[in-house]
Amino acid sequence: MKKLLFFAALAFIAVACTQTKKDKTTQPTKEVAVNFKTFGDGVTSENILFQEDILHTYQNLNSGDSLDVTFKAKVTSVCQSKGCWMRVAIGEQEAMVKFKDYAFFMPKDLAGQEVVIQGKAFVAEVSVDEQRHYAEDAGKSEEEVLAITEVEKTLSFESTGVLVPVTQPNK
Repeated sequence: MKKLLFFAALAFIAVACTQTKKDKTTQPTKEVAVNFKTFGDGVTSENILFQEDILHTYQNLNSGDSLDVTFKAKVTSVCQSKGCWMRVAIGEQEAMVKFKDYAFFMPKDLAGQEVVIQGKAFVAEVSVDEQRHYAEDAGKSEEEVLAITEVEKTLSFESTGVLVPVTQPNK
């Protein structure tokens, strides 16, 4: 009798789980095609580093070292003057990204989007004047600009190309 009750309960659970799975799969889904707009040189999709990898790469660089890499990161800010630089999240830090020979610029409304960036990663010391210039470009107040008083060691990147995702619903 106990075996019969056990198998009946097991069958009930199996039917309930199957019904739940059917309900989940019958809901319509919307497919989204992801295309990329390329800025600068073409970016290869080979060996793309993710957050943990690029953070580890930067931790192993000394001032003067550089390394060619391609990585994926979220844009935190873009130059609001003409899009001539951007900052991207690298773990808890940010990397300053400039574009090789100012050959291209980024859209000013790119903050918050995840992009793929290709070029040279390096660690740099940024002068007070240069930091203030970037703060002005970012639209900081005069008080915030004048509060910058020390040279800063930063994660830097000279990009040769950037892929920006452009999503479009499939019809």
